[in-house]
Amino acid sequence: MTTRPHQATQPSAARARPNTSTFNNNSNNNSNNNNITKPTSSPPNTTTTQQTPQPQPNQSQKITPNLTTSGLHDQPQSPLPTPTDTSPKSEDRIDWTRSFHGLSAEPFPKEAADILLAPTDPEEVEIKPDGILYLPEIKYRRILNRAFGPGGWGLVPRSESIVTPKMVTREYALVCHGRLVSVARGEQDYFSPDGIPTATEGCRSNALVRCCKDLGIASELWDPRWIRKYKAQYTREAFVEHVVNKRKSKIWVRKDDEVSYPWKETK
Repeated sequence: MTTRPHQATQPSAARARPNTSTFNNNSNNNSNNNNITKPTSSPPNTTTTQQTPQPQPNQSQKITPNLTTSGLHDQPQSPLPTPTDTSPKSEDRIDWTRSFHGLSAEPFPKEAADILLAPTDPEEVEIKPDGILYLPEIKYRRILNRAFGPGGWGLVPRSESIVTPKMVTREYALVCHGRLVSVARGEQDYFSPDGIPTATEGCRSNALVRCCKDLGIASELWDPRWIRKYKAQYTREAFVEHVVNKRKSKIWVRKDDEVSYPWKETK
């Protein structure tokens, strides 16, 4: 009888101890749920980046970038500040990169005008294979030297050279006897980066030819009627074949000239 009340006052083993197996199962379930909802981050997969590298510019783009906005960094330097009314005037102080000093101030002397406006000698005119007539650039310089004297004229750059992957262009001003005569932009194509220096010189010559139009030099070359008469009298069309690629074509040549390389005349 003494043991029963003792057993009644003590809780059973099942009530006194929690079910450890159930607790462990819940803990495992919670840990599994945490693993599902919060997966561990893995290091980035670099295999895809290695298999698909970014495209690289080709070699020509590296050698010949588009310098449309930057140019050749040859911007003309500004001269001394503009003189005041009290300082002595000097032609050296004129900023030809911006100034229009002397433009249309007065005509040039008759001796110079006669040389500039002299009729173009047909024997000095050349024709390109596509039929365009032109006067060699050196002959423009000879006419300017006869009209103004060597050193009496000059070509002044008015902008920085602009270089694109295929062309060089720059603006120039023609100054004669300390007076601005004309402003024109020259241009010249090139085919490889090694040809840029030569293209800059060709650009300068092209600007000179365009400036000389305002002086009336070789103005016949822009007269359609004169061009048609010249072609009928001094030039001919020839059927030719390219020596290298064997391409056949038709080109213009002077009647007193023979077809030259790389063309060969065909019958």
